Amino acid sequence: MARPREFDLEEVLDRAVETFWSKGYEATSIRDLVESMGIHRASLYVAFGDKQRLFLSVLDRYRQMVVRKLLDILEARPSGRAAIRQFFATVVEHVLTGGPLRGCLITNSAVERGLSDPATAKKVSLCLTQLEDGFYATLLRAQRGGELDQRRDLRALARYLTSSLQGLLVIGKIQTDRAVLEDVVEVTLRALD
Repeated sequence: MARPREFDLEEVLDRAVETFWSKGYEATSIRDLVESMGIHRASLYVAFGDKQRLFLSVLDRYRQMVVRKLLDILEARPSGRAAIRQFFATVVEHVLTGGPLRGCLITNSAVERGLSDPATAKKVSLCLTQLEDGFYATLLRAQRGGELDQRRDLRALARYLTSSLQGLLVIGKIQTDRAVLEDVVEVTLRALD
């Protein structure tokens, strides 16, 4: 009979999210994970299999927690334009307060592992599609509310906003000047005009 787990799965996954997010996949060792998660090496392997499978679980957890919070920002305001502006303002705050070189776990994973690991690429793509769909729904709300021209291609605009978000997060890894980041946001938002 298997021993019951002696830890809360979501709690240890959250700790693994933080470790991979701050160090990246390659720089994170099993020892780092064991220490940050507060579990034994054997427990890690029993619960998650190996580092790669743990990382894929981490990306799922990140999508459930962080991406969902971002989507909630887009859904929180009746005005689609105001929601998108608030979304990007929140991202700028994250960039400025998230810690040195932290960025976004999805963006970091796309850059670090997207070409070499199809499973990671699939998880990253799922997150980006979820964000794009969130932008699309918000743009549709804005268009229905008379905030956007009816002739605009909302899917293309949603893709542009998703791409701009990723670029902002990459730039934010090295640029911590608020004015620079806000300039990027202002130019991005002009695409809504």
